[in-house]
Amino acid sequence: MSPVMQSKTVTVTIDRPPADVYRFVSNPENFPQWAAGLGHSVRRSGRDWIVETSAGPMRVRFAPPNDYGVVDHVVTPSPGVEILVPMRVVPNGSGSEIHLTVFQTDDMSDEKLAADLRLVETDLRTLKTLLERR
Repeated sequence: MSPVMQSKTVTVTIDRPPADVYRFVSNPENFPQWAAGLGHSVRRSGRDWIVETSAGPMRVRFAPPNDYGVVDHVVTPSPGVEILVPMRVVPNGSGSEIHLTVFQTDDMSDEKLAADLRLVETDLRTLKTLLERR
């Protein structure tokens, strides 16, 4: 059993219906358009996806399609290492909130956590801009 980790959740409001936001963010092929922190290209590999990052290819497995706005994914940066990334699309009136939680692992400094949170914030703001232009 692993220890409890510190976590931070980044939230951004998007002026688009939750179904639209969920449909877009739950399609891994759309990630390169807004998730620079995850990678610059993506391709299917069986049930998983391979994301090309600056550090090399990374395997990503996404939650199955659902009616609850859950877009959780597990990132495998190296064999045997899995990082859960909880992500949700939540209704907010006629728009949406998108939440993404980042966990601070044992080997992650406070500075690295802060840098990761800045990347997530940038990615979610890019998503907001992209979807609100549609």
